[in-house]
Amino acid sequence: MATLTYVYSDQTAVLGPLATFAEPHAYDLCDAHSDRLSAPRGWEVLRLAPDPDALGPSSDDLLALADAVREAARPVATPDGVPMAAVPDGRGIGRRGHLRVLPAPED
Repeated sequence: MATLTYVYSDQTAVLGPLATFAEPHAYDLCDAHSDRLSAPRGWEVLRLAPDPDALGPSSDDLLALADAVREAARPVATPDGVPMAAVPDGRGIGRRGHLRVLPAPED
């Protein structure tokens, strides 16, 4: 996948890595369409090849994932000190952070 961005006044189209946010005059293309992209006569097409090292997760991504796992694993207690996972809440057996334990289905 790639993102096509263009500047009409400069008659320039740029095909680069998939954008992380939407903006005017930018369109996400599948691999087939980005390979076959052509521009009007007189336009310049710049194809930016992504850095292979940047395609994998960054250290910031890994740290954010580790923090999310630690937060989800941290026991949450009710005001009376009982762990939340041990208290039925009517929607399942219990809650732990944003996770919910569901009872086994009745056959």
